Amino acid sequence: MPNIKSAKKRVLVSKANYERNKAYRSALRTAIKKADAAMDAKSEDMAAVVNAAVKNIDQAASKGIIHKNNAARKKSALVTRFNKVNA
Repeated sequence: MPNIKSAKKRVLVSKANYERNKAYRSALRTAIKKADAAMDAKSEDMAAVVNAAVKNIDQAASKGIIHKNNAARKKSALVTRFNKVNA
C-alpha cells in the first residue's frame, strides 16, 4: 500500500475505473452473445438485437473500453454474419 496521499488516491481511482470498465466489457460480451444466439435461432427480433449489439460496441469504443479498430472488427464480423443469415 502506498504511503503518499496522491498515490493512495490513484489506487482508489484506478480500482473504481477498473470495476466500471469491467462492467462495460461484460455488458458488451453479453450483447454480442445475445446477437449470436438470435442469429442461430433466426428469431424475428434478430435485427433489433444485432443493432443493440452494434450500439454497445460503439459505446464501448467511445468510452475507451476497447480500441476503435477492435470495435470496427467486431461490428464487421457481426453484420457480415447477420447478412449471411438474412440471405
